[in-house]
Amino acid sequence: MSANFEAKKVVVEEITNKIKASKSVVLVDYKNLTVAEVSELRNKCRQAKCEYKVYKNTLVRKAFNDLGHNDFDADLNGPTAVAFGLDETSAAKLMVEAAKTYDGKIVVKSAFVDNAYVDKNGAKALASMPSREELVAKMLGSMQAPVANFAGVLNNLLSGIVRVLNGIAQKQS
Repeated sequence: MSANFEAKKVVVEEITNKIKASKSVVLVDYKNLTVAEVSELRNKCRQAKCEYKVYKNTLVRKAFNDLGHNDFDADLNGPTAVAFGLDETSAAKLMVEAAKTYDGKIVVKSAFVDNAYVDKNGAKALASMPSREELVAKMLGSMQAPVANFAGVLNNLLSGIVRVLNGIAQKQS
């Protein structure tokens, strides 16, 4: 076997491992981006704990096919970059935001979330969803509200009793 074939096998294995380790994978068309814009986008991805990488389409297709997902074959044409996210929404949010920021130089093609293919519209909808952490914070806030209200009612009740007792004590003196 040639050294080139072995090198490609290593890259396919790398892509496969990244797909398995990621909660979401977003495929984008990145034509017309300047080098400075790509560097800026990579930095934004790093800050959000995502990875933005350009691979050959055939190698990404092979990695998805090895994982049993053939839905991406149509999307892996033309210039394609891959964003790997550690949560379900961050990579999609970054790429949709980049599409707005760079005036259509980036076009979201599809995504891979929860071991399933998500089309372009689904990826855009995914970007509008709150992250897991935001959802947990909202849920905890809504669970905490009744307890806080109850504590406030008890506090008002106790302070009312103290005022009544204080008034009785002042009358007797």
